Amino acid sequence: MYLITVFGNLLIILAVSSDSHLHTPMYFFLSNLSFVDICLTSTTIPKMLQSTQTQRKVITYEGCIVQVYFYLLFAGLDDLLLTVMAYDRYVAICHPLHYTVIMSPWLCGLLVLLSWVSVVSLFFCSALGVYLSFTATHSSHTSAIVSVMYTVVTPMLNPFIYSLRNKDIKRALKRFFGMETFRKGPFTSG
Repeated sequence: MYLITVFGNLLIILAVSSDSHLHTPMYFFLSNLSFVDICLTSTTIPKMLQSTQTQRKVITYEGCIVQVYFYLLFAGLDDLLLTVMAYDRYVAICHPLHYTVIMSPWLCGLLVLLSWVSVVSLFFCSALGVYLSFTATHSSHTSAIVSVMYTVVTPMLNPFIYSLRNKDIKRALKRFFGMETFRKGPFTSG
């Protein structure tokens, strides 16, 4: 599942960056979300896989703090980018004639930057305090299931939910991999 998550999100980043038709605010935010999803899963899954493989389920205190910091950073970014994407869709639907003026490249860059900055200031301190004061009242089996669902399944499904049903992304990927040429034939027009 980890490889599917990384590969699917990399395909989105690749499609958006390689196709000039996808250089719009929606796809800019989507490629940022894909990058954050790769980072989110990469903060915990490699250590989890190592622990499973070696049957040694130990992490140092410092390693735990670093892992929690980056996990909270990327989880918060995920949430804020989804919020920014919702705002982008709101503007596109409710104010279509003013969309390009409102969602300028400057504003899109600013929204992503604010997402990154806000996460550090809002989520890190409060979530770290909650995590460090968490008591052992919950079963480890339930916690493990919830952790896997949030850290692996959700980022794995994001490429399917947000883009692989999208004709523009499919077309960009076909163009990138040269599949569109084979389907149409080298001597056909259009």
